Amino acid sequence: MKGSICHEFETGLPAADVWGVYGTLLFGKLMPQLLPEVVSKVELLEGDGGAGSVLLITFPPGTPGSETFKEKFIKVDNENYIKETIVTEGGVLDHGFQKYMVRIQIIGKEEKTSIIRSTMEYEVNDEHADTPPVFSTDGLATIAKAITKYIKEQKGSVEAPK
Repeated sequence: MKGSICHEFETGLPAADVWGVYGTLLFGKLMPQLLPEVVSKVELLEGDGGAGSVLLITFPPGTPGSETFKEKFIKVDNENYIKETIVTEGGVLDHGFQKYMVRIQIIGKEEKTSIIRSTMEYEVNDEHADTPPVFSTDGLATIAKAITKYIKEQKGSVEAPK
């Protein structure tokens, strides 16, 4: 069984500012700081942040499921602000998924604002097709809000995320 789900979050920030975090290794460095209840550690195992880079993500102690997972950047498009990552080991792959890819696209809009479009594409093992693993875009939404708030704080224009 294959499928995808998508979440969009309007940032109130220029696309280049948002991509300055999402499109770089700063994103991984910020996760344990901004959302320690979601991610406790992100380590760069291979690469420089471009396509082919591999990260090891560690969840906080007590998180149900796998303790870690590896993800590989399969696309980093700095012109169109698109990053695609695929889980290569652990995480959701230990819980019925054959494939799990996340695409982040930062879409610039008029008036110096942008949208973070987060899409999860997945494939579930046949044995789980009748009762697919439960997941949602809640985590991606939480990350989008936290990153947007961080960028606004860095720019000195803090306002509550929508």
